[in-house]
Amino acid sequence: MTQSATPLQQHVGEHPDEPNIADPALAADPFTGYGRIREQGRAVRGRYLDGSPLWIVTRFDDVRAVLGDTRFVNHAASVPGIDTDNSRDRLFEMLGVAPELAAYFAGTILDTDPPDHTRLRKLVSRTFTVRRIAELRPRVEQITADLLDALPDHAEDGAVDLIEHFTYPLPIAVICELVGIPEADRPQWREWGRELVALHPGRFGTTLRDMVDHIHDLIRRRRADPTDDLLSGLIRTHDDDGDRLTDTELVSMILTLVVAGHETTAHLIGNGTEALLTHPDQRALLRGDPGLLPQAVHELMRWCGPVQITRVRYAAEDLDLDGMPFAKGDAVQTVLVAANRDPRQFPDPDRLDLTRTPAGRGEPHVGFSHGAHYCLGAALARQEAEVAFGALLRRFPDLRLAVAPEELRRAALPGSWRLEALPVRL
Repeated sequence: MTQSATPLQQHVGEHPDEPNIADPALAADPFTGYGRIREQGRAVRGRYLDGSPLWIVTRFDDVRAVLGDTRFVNHAASVPGIDTDNSRDRLFEMLGVAPELAAYFAGTILDTDPPDHTRLRKLVSRTFTVRRIAELRPRVEQITADLLDALPDHAEDGAVDLIEHFTYPLPIAVICELVGIPEADRPQWREWGRELVALHPGRFGTTLRDMVDHIHDLIRRRRADPTDDLLSGLIRTHDDDGDRLTDTELVSMILTLVVAGHETTAHLIGNGTEALLTHPDQRALLRGDPGLLPQAVHELMRWCGPVQITRVRYAAEDLDLDGMPFAKGDAVQTVLVAANRDPRQFPDPDRLDLTRTPAGRGEPHVGFSHGAHYCLGAALARQEAEVAFGALLRRFPDLRLAVAPEELRRAALPGSWRLEALPVRL
């Protein structure tokens, strides 16, 4: 399997004895690479994209412990009494993002700490409850059916790219309907999302500016013509009580929800489909027993989830975490892909097993993170994946790859596991 290059590798090799998150070898095979780091120790000294030092934590119990401990914060400014460098600020500088634009990322629901994180999450959490998502299922099924019906029309030389024509259009349609993005604007959001996650210096800042300007315009339009959607509700909250949601936070919330709400789900479905096509025994098992779909989605999220690492956390004080000492201000990188293949937690962890029985209670993996920053849209992503896999296997029982597995290309993006294309024959 080949990969395209990333420009964020300028600091790789500067400290040869310390693993760098931007190392192309980690992007090409994160399961092996991070697996080696996992066996070196519970916390291994490494480097972030900008070359700054951090601790890399990879074992399942330790990853959950860091993510669930409020003594680790998401933003460096939350570390009291110390001038801690923020790796995300340096990353924005590397990407050429103007300071006034960086503000739309600095205060997102993904990056803030309590009390701001609690306030922002509460504003949108009711939209993503299990009950609300269940009510949305018929619409997800209809969008899925329409996309599958149209797939044969997209065939070129007998092959269809599922990434382009199925795994992306499904989640972007769902999240845009939920948030309130007009249908005419959705193709542009798809392109913006693609550009944003590519992390190309120069283009990143331009794309971000275009998105922010568009959201401001969308807010003006929706304020004049409100509807029954999340965007209109957030606008009412902002207008009625600016202390609960500032202007910058309103724009950041829409930006975050739409991009995060389709990018990761698209690649969960893409990665999962490739896994099923290259594991015919598991595919046959799922086709024979559709009741396995919820369990199968969890196993696919564990085995080939799209998010490899979390945002960097910072120790807000000197602390000892079950025998791991951290100094105040230390940067800590937790690695989900290594935790989800940890043999201490999962027997035969490299084997895809859709019948795998979870150990203990709760979610059997950390693919959606853990703790206060557990993925807000996890229930929606799981539902979309269940519907997508089930409908795809029913509609096209002879579905197969149009190229050899080793010819599939993945984007060499640090911390992300995503196919650039998934050509199949129906």
